[in-house]
Amino acid sequence: MSSNCTIGLPGFSVKKYEQKYNLPRINPSPTVNLLKSSVLVSFSGALRIHIAFLLLHIQSVFLNCLAGGLIIYAVYTLDRALDSEEDLANRPELKGASKKTALIISLICFLAGAAILTVNGLIFFAFLPLVTGYLYSKGAKIGKFNLKLKGGLGMKNIVVGTTWGAFIAGIAGIYAADLLAPAIVFLYFGLKLFVNSAIYDFKDIKGDTLAGIKTLPVVLGQKKAKIMLFSLHILSHMILLLSIITGTLAFEPIILGYSFIIGLLYIKSFAEPVNVETKNRLARRLFMIDGESTTIVGLRTIASGLIA
Repeated sequence: MSSNCTIGLPGFSVKKYEQKYNLPRINPSPTVNLLKSSVLVSFSGALRIHIAFLLLHIQSVFLNCLAGGLIIYAVYTLDRALDSEEDLANRPELKGASKKTALIISLICFLAGAAILTVNGLIFFAFLPLVTGYLYSKGAKIGKFNLKLKGGLGMKNIVVGTTWGAFIAGIAGIYAADLLAPAIVFLYFGLKLFVNSAIYDFKDIKGDTLAGIKTLPVVLGQKKAKIMLFSLHILSHMILLLSIITGTLAFEPIILGYSFIIGLLYIKSFAEPVNVETKNRLARRLFMIDGESTTIVGLRTIASGLIA
Protein backbone atom coordinates (compact mmCIF):
# COMPACT_ATOMS: atom_id res chain seq x y z
CA MET A 1 0.00 0.00 0.00
CA SER A 2 1.31 3.47 -0.85
CA SER A 3 0.11 7.04 -0.40
CA ASN A 4 0.57 9.82 -2.97
CA CYS A 5 0.28 13.34 -1.57
CA THR A 6 0.36 16.44 -3.84
CA ILE A 7 0.09 19.91 -2.29
CA GLY A 8 -0.84 22.82 -4.60
CA LEU A 9 -0.60 26.46 -3.58
CA PRO A 10 -1.09 29.53 -5.82
CA GLY A 11 2.21 30.39 -7.48
CA PHE A 12 4.07 27.47 -5.90
CA SER A 13 4.79 24.00 -7.20
CA VAL A 14 5.33 21.42 -4.54
CA LYS A 15 7.03 18.11 -5.31
CA LYS A 16 4.89 15.00 -5.12
CA TYR A 17 5.55 13.03 -1.96
CA GLU A 18 5.23 9.32 -1.90
CA GLN A 19 5.61 7.01 1.06
CA LYS A 20 5.22 3.30 1.19
CA TYR A 21 3.56 2.21 4.37
CA ASN A 22 3.61 -1.53 3.93
CA LEU A 23 6.67 -3.66 3.25
CA PRO A 24 6.37 -7.24 1.97
CA ARG A 25 5.65 -9.59 4.85
CA ILE A 26 7.70 -12.74 5.23
CA ASN A 27 5.72 -15.84 6.19
CA PRO A 28 7.80 -17.75 8.78
CA SER A 29 5.61 -20.89 8.68
CA PRO A 30 7.51 -22.75 5.90
CA THR A 31 10.83 -22.14 7.70
CA VAL A 32 9.40 -23.29 11.03
CA ASN A 33 7.94 -26.37 9.31
CA LEU A 34 11.33 -27.10 7.78
CA LEU A 35 13.24 -26.73 11.06
CA LYS A 36 10.83 -28.91 13.04
CA SER A 37 10.35 -31.55 10.33
CA SER A 38 13.51 -33.44 11.37
CA VAL A 39 13.19 -33.18 15.16
CA LEU A 40 11.35 -36.47 15.65
CA VAL A 41 13.60 -38.46 13.30
CA SER A 42 16.72 -37.09 15.04
CA PHE A 43 15.34 -37.94 18.50
CA SER A 44 14.42 -41.40 17.25
CA GLY A 45 17.93 -41.81 15.83
CA ALA A 46 19.54 -40.85 19.13
CA LEU A 47 17.45 -43.49 20.90
CA ARG A 48 18.37 -46.08 18.27
CA ILE A 49 22.02 -45.53 19.22
CA HIS A 50 21.01 -46.10 22.85
CA ILE A 51 19.23 -49.32 21.82
CA ALA A 52 22.40 -50.41 20.00
CA PHE A 53 24.33 -49.94 23.24
CA LEU A 54 21.73 -52.12 25.02
CA LEU A 55 21.97 -54.90 22.42
CA LEU A 56 25.76 -54.84 22.66
CA HIS A 57 25.52 -55.01 26.47
CA ILE A 58 27.58 -51.84 26.78
CA GLN A 59 26.91 -48.91 29.11
CA SER A 60 25.20 -46.25 27.01
CA VAL A 61 27.18 -43.05 26.48
CA PHE A 62 24.72 -40.14 26.61
CA LEU A 63 26.94 -37.64 24.79
CA ASN A 64 27.44 -40.06 21.89
CA CYS A 65 23.67 -40.51 21.58
CA LEU A 66 23.19 -36.73 21.71
CA ALA A 67 25.87 -36.16 19.09
CA GLY A 68 24.29 -38.77 16.83
CA GLY A 69 20.91 -37.06 17.14
CA LEU A 70 22.40 -33.66 16.29
CA ILE A 71 24.12 -35.00 13.17
CA ILE A 72 20.98 -36.81 12.03
CA TYR A 73 19.02 -33.57 12.47
CA ALA A 74 21.63 -31.60 10.53
CA VAL A 75 21.76 -34.04 7.61
CA TYR A 76 17.98 -34.40 7.23
CA THR A 77 17.32 -30.66 7.60
CA LEU A 78 20.05 -29.88 5.09
CA ASP A 79 18.63 -32.41 2.62
CA ARG A 80 15.12 -30.96 2.91
CA ALA A 81 16.43 -27.41 2.57
CA LEU A 82 17.84 -28.17 -0.88
CA ASP A 83 14.33 -28.27 -2.36
CA SER A 84 14.71 -31.25 -4.66
CA GLU A 85 11.97 -31.76 -7.23
CA GLU A 86 10.42 -34.68 -5.40
CA ASP A 87 10.42 -32.81 -2.07
CA LEU A 88 8.45 -29.94 -3.61
CA ALA A 89 5.88 -32.42 -4.92
CA ASN A 90 5.62 -34.44 -1.70
CA ARG A 91 6.11 -31.71 0.94
CA PRO A 92 4.46 -28.49 -0.35
CA GLU A 93 4.37 -27.07 3.20
CA LEU A 94 8.14 -26.51 2.97
CA LYS A 95 7.94 -24.35 -0.17
CA GLY A 96 9.25 -20.85 0.51
CA ALA A 97 11.28 -21.82 3.58
CA SER A 98 14.46 -19.87 4.30
CA LYS A 99 17.35 -21.99 3.07
CA LYS A 100 19.86 -19.69 4.73
CA THR A 101 18.30 -20.20 8.17
CA ALA A 102 18.13 -23.97 7.66
CA LEU A 103 21.77 -24.09 6.53
CA ILE A 104 22.96 -22.09 9.56
CA ILE A 105 21.02 -24.26 12.04
CA SER A 106 22.19 -27.43 10.29
CA LEU A 107 25.82 -26.29 10.40
CA ILE A 108 25.64 -25.46 14.12
CA CYS A 109 24.08 -28.85 14.95
CA PHE A 110 26.54 -30.75 12.79
CA LEU A 111 29.60 -28.99 14.25
CA ALA A 112 28.37 -29.60 17.80
CA GLY A 113 27.73 -33.30 17.11
CA ALA A 114 30.98 -33.75 15.18
CA ALA A 115 32.99 -32.12 17.99
CA ILE A 116 31.58 -34.58 20.54
CA LEU A 117 32.23 -37.61 18.35
CA THR A 118 35.74 -36.40 17.42
CA VAL A 119 36.69 -36.12 21.09
CA ASN A 120 35.55 -39.73 21.54
CA GLY A 121 37.54 -40.96 18.52
CA LEU A 122 34.54 -41.25 16.21
CA ILE A 123 35.33 -38.58 13.62
CA PHE A 124 34.82 -41.07 10.75
CA PHE A 125 31.19 -41.64 11.74
CA ALA A 126 30.62 -37.92 12.17
CA PHE A 127 31.32 -37.29 8.48
CA LEU A 128 29.99 -40.60 7.09
CA PRO A 129 26.39 -39.35 6.47
CA LEU A 130 27.61 -36.16 4.79
CA VAL A 131 30.02 -38.00 2.48
CA THR A 132 27.52 -40.66 1.42
CA GLY A 133 24.82 -38.02 1.05
CA TYR A 134 27.05 -36.01 -1.27
CA LEU A 135 28.00 -39.08 -3.31
CA TYR A 136 24.32 -39.93 -3.58
CA SER A 137 23.11 -36.53 -4.77
CA LYS A 138 26.15 -35.07 -6.57
CA GLY A 139 28.63 -37.88 -7.11
CA ALA A 140 32.40 -37.65 -7.42
CA LYS A 141 34.52 -37.68 -10.58
CA ILE A 142 38.08 -38.99 -10.42
CA GLY A 143 39.63 -38.93 -13.87
CA LYS A 144 37.36 -40.95 -16.15
CA PHE A 145 35.69 -42.67 -13.21
CA ASN A 146 32.39 -41.11 -12.12
CA LEU A 147 30.93 -42.35 -8.84
CA LYS A 148 27.29 -41.42 -8.33
CA LEU A 149 24.95 -43.44 -6.14
CA LYS A 150 21.68 -41.83 -7.18
CA GLY A 151 19.52 -43.27 -9.90
CA GLY A 152 19.52 -47.05 -9.46
CA LEU A 153 16.42 -48.95 -8.40
CA GLY A 154 16.27 -49.02 -4.61
CA MET A 155 19.60 -47.18 -4.36
CA LYS A 156 18.15 -44.51 -2.10
CA ASN A 157 16.89 -47.18 0.31
CA ILE A 158 20.25 -48.99 0.24
CA VAL A 159 22.12 -45.75 0.96
CA VAL A 160 19.76 -44.94 3.85
CA GLY A 161 20.04 -48.44 5.33
CA THR A 162 23.81 -48.87 5.03
CA THR A 163 24.70 -45.30 6.03
CA TRP A 164 22.55 -45.03 9.12
CA GLY A 165 23.04 -48.70 10.03
CA ALA A 166 26.81 -48.14 10.02
CA PHE A 167 26.38 -44.82 11.83
CA ILE A 168 24.36 -46.36 14.67
CA ALA A 169 26.38 -49.57 14.99
CA GLY A 170 29.69 -47.71 14.66
CA ILE A 171 29.03 -45.17 17.41
CA ALA A 172 27.98 -47.87 19.89
CA GLY A 173 30.16 -50.69 18.56
CA ILE A 174 33.49 -48.91 18.91
CA TYR A 175 33.46 -50.02 22.55
CA ALA A 176 32.77 -53.70 21.70
CA ALA A 177 35.37 -56.41 22.28
CA ASP A 178 35.08 -57.80 18.73
CA LEU A 179 33.43 -56.94 15.41
CA LEU A 180 30.81 -59.70 15.25
CA ALA A 181 28.23 -58.11 17.56
CA PRO A 182 28.46 -54.62 15.95
CA ALA A 183 28.20 -56.27 12.51
CA ILE A 184 24.93 -57.95 13.52
CA VAL A 185 23.61 -54.65 14.95
CA PHE A 186 24.53 -53.05 11.61
CA LEU A 187 22.57 -55.71 9.70
CA TYR A 188 19.55 -55.32 11.99
CA PHE A 189 19.34 -51.53 11.78
CA GLY A 190 20.43 -51.46 8.14
CA LEU A 191 17.60 -53.75 7.05
CA LYS A 192 15.12 -52.02 9.33
CA LEU A 193 15.92 -48.56 8.00
CA PHE A 194 15.87 -49.87 4.43
CA VAL A 195 12.31 -51.07 5.06
CA ASN A 196 11.27 -47.82 6.77
CA SER A 197 12.58 -45.64 3.94
CA ALA A 198 10.79 -47.81 1.37
CA ILE A 199 7.51 -47.46 3.28
CA TYR A 200 7.67 -43.69 2.82
CA ASP A 201 8.06 -44.27 -0.90
CA PHE A 202 4.55 -45.75 -0.98
CA LYS A 203 3.10 -42.49 0.33
CA ASP A 204 5.05 -40.53 -2.26
CA ILE A 205 4.21 -42.65 -5.32
CA LYS A 206 2.41 -39.79 -7.06
CA GLY A 207 5.18 -37.25 -6.54
CA ASP A 208 7.92 -39.75 -7.40
CA THR A 209 6.12 -40.77 -10.58
CA LEU A 210 5.77 -37.13 -11.66
CA ALA A 211 9.45 -36.53 -10.92
CA GLY A 212 10.49 -39.69 -12.79
CA ILE A 213 12.00 -41.31 -9.70
CA LYS A 214 12.22 -45.11 -9.85
CA THR A 215 11.38 -46.21 -6.32
CA LEU A 216 10.61 -49.82 -5.39
CA PRO A 217 6.79 -49.46 -5.33
CA VAL A 218 6.84 -47.47 -8.59
CA VAL A 219 8.89 -50.08 -10.49
CA LEU A 220 8.03 -53.39 -8.76
CA GLY A 221 4.42 -52.57 -8.10
CA GLN A 222 2.78 -52.19 -4.73
CA LYS A 223 2.13 -55.88 -4.02
CA LYS A 224 5.62 -57.18 -4.86
CA ALA A 225 7.30 -54.31 -3.05
CA LYS A 226 5.22 -54.95 0.05
CA ILE A 227 6.07 -58.68 0.06
CA MET A 228 9.74 -57.72 -0.25
CA LEU A 229 9.49 -55.46 2.82
CA PHE A 230 7.80 -58.18 4.88
CA SER A 231 10.55 -60.64 3.90
CA LEU A 232 13.38 -58.25 4.85
CA HIS A 233 11.65 -57.41 8.14
CA ILE A 234 11.33 -61.08 9.11
CA LEU A 235 14.95 -61.75 8.05
CA SER A 236 16.33 -58.91 10.19
CA HIS A 237 14.51 -60.18 13.28
CA MET A 238 15.53 -63.79 12.67
CA ILE A 239 19.15 -62.60 12.67
CA LEU A 240 18.50 -60.67 15.89
CA LEU A 241 16.80 -63.67 17.54
CA LEU A 242 19.60 -66.11 16.64
CA SER A 243 22.19 -63.65 17.94
CA ILE A 244 20.37 -63.38 21.27
CA ILE A 245 19.99 -67.18 21.53
CA THR A 246 23.71 -67.72 20.86
CA GLY A 247 24.66 -64.99 23.33
CA THR A 248 26.28 -62.76 20.74
CA LEU A 249 23.88 -59.96 21.67
CA ALA A 250 22.29 -59.15 25.02
CA PHE A 251 18.97 -60.71 26.03
CA GLU A 252 16.55 -57.90 25.19
CA PRO A 253 13.07 -59.44 24.67
CA ILE A 254 11.27 -56.07 24.63
CA ILE A 255 13.47 -54.74 21.84
CA LEU A 256 13.05 -57.94 19.81
CA GLY A 257 9.34 -58.44 20.49
CA TYR A 258 8.08 -54.89 20.08
CA SER A 259 10.26 -54.21 17.03
CA PHE A 260 9.00 -57.36 15.31
CA ILE A 261 5.30 -56.81 16.04
CA ILE A 262 5.17 -53.07 15.33
CA GLY A 263 7.14 -53.59 12.13
CA LEU A 264 4.60 -56.06 10.79
CA LEU A 265 1.80 -53.67 11.69
CA TYR A 266 3.25 -50.58 10.08
CA ILE A 267 4.27 -52.40 6.89
CA LYS A 268 0.68 -53.67 6.61
CA SER A 269 -0.80 -50.25 7.41
CA PHE A 270 1.46 -47.78 5.63
CA ALA A 271 2.94 -49.62 2.66
CA GLU A 272 -0.04 -48.32 0.74
CA PRO A 273 -0.48 -45.28 -1.54
CA VAL A 274 -2.45 -42.31 -0.23
CA ASN A 275 -3.48 -39.15 -2.05
CA VAL A 276 -4.04 -36.98 1.02
CA GLU A 277 -2.79 -38.14 4.41
CA THR A 278 -5.28 -37.42 7.18
CA LYS A 279 -4.16 -36.13 10.57
CA ASN A 280 -5.16 -39.43 12.15
CA ARG A 281 -3.05 -41.44 9.71
CA LEU A 282 -0.12 -39.05 10.15
CA ALA A 283 -0.30 -39.38 13.94
CA ARG A 284 -0.40 -43.19 13.73
CA ARG A 285 2.49 -43.27 11.28
CA LEU A 286 4.65 -40.97 13.40
CA PHE A 287 3.91 -43.02 16.52
CA MET A 288 4.48 -46.43 14.95
CA ILE A 289 7.51 -45.71 12.74
CA ASP A 290 9.33 -42.61 13.99
CA GLY A 291 8.23 -43.20 17.57
CA GLU A 292 9.19 -46.89 17.66
CA SER A 293 12.52 -46.41 19.45
CA THR A 294 10.91 -44.03 21.97
CA THR A 295 8.25 -46.63 22.82
CA ILE A 296 10.85 -49.40 23.11
CA VAL A 297 13.00 -47.38 25.52
CA GLY A 298 9.92 -46.36 27.51
CA LEU A 299 8.61 -49.95 27.81
CA ARG A 300 12.05 -51.23 28.76
CA THR A 301 12.42 -48.56 31.44
CA ILE A 302 9.02 -49.46 32.92
CA ALA A 303 9.83 -53.18 32.84
CA SER A 304 13.20 -52.60 34.52
CA GLY A 305 11.51 -50.58 37.25
CA LEU A 306 8.95 -53.32 37.91
CA ILE A 307 11.57 -56.06 38.04
CA ALA A 308 13.79 -54.01 40.35
